[in-house]
Amino acid sequence: SNNSDHMTKAKKWFPLESNPSIINSYIRKLGINTKIYEFVDVYSTEDWALSMVPQPVVAVIMLYPLTKNQEDHRMKERENNCKSGYGDGVWFTKQRIGNACGTIGILHSLANIPASLKTVVIDPDSWIAHFFRSCPTSMTPECKAEILEGDNMIEEMHEAATSDEINHTKRGGIDDKIDTHFVSLVNVSGKMYELDGRKEGPIFHGELKSDMDFLQKACSVIKEFMARDPDEMRFTILALAPAN
Repeated sequence: SNNSDHMTKAKKWFPLESNPSIINSYIRKLGINTKIYEFVDVYSTEDWALSMVPQPVVAVIMLYPLTKNQEDHRMKERENNCKSGYGDGVWFTKQRIGNACGTIGILHSLANIPASLKTVVIDPDSWIAHFFRSCPTSMTPECKAEILEGDNMIEEMHEAATSDEINHTKRGGIDDKIDTHFVSLVNVSGKMYELDGRKEGPIFHGELKSDMDFLQKACSVIKEFMARDPDEMRFTILALAPAN
């Protein structure tokens, strides 16, 4: 039998830019009504910046540099097995496609918003509605990753978002070394999780007093990332917030 199909080279995409207008136009194509919820810039982890963000925020995406300090922390975390149980209703997928972390961060964010909000913001006939139906929360992260990997439509939409005219940076070559990474912070039933497809599972970051508490608590986790690299400027924070 011909096994060559299984031997195909690992997939690799162009990286997504952490620009709200690009990401909002991308999630619109996926099936999200951005007139209700959209991604907005969070300019700082300081209170003045947080007070500018419409509430309630339902997810946060951070783009951060993959430095030695961050990677050392990830390894230490793995050794200490900081893994939260899967039974917590957290939708989590592994990342198996190179440079797909932007799309993975978006999917992690959107998959974990409250069910009541999903019915309002997700078009039931859209790509994302179909994808979430085919990848329920209970499915293993590896299976979700496999379904995503075999999906040509998301690959085309991601590709279009990376070649968007409004990109601030030239996207360069597909094999350029990428040294930044997207992760998602979500609120699932009053608990905060960090979702990173390169990790073994969701990382639990504590209980929330209320949904209004989420953005601030997410920023306190981001501050821990920042503290590992105090001289590093390449942090970007986006919040999934009510559209004005």
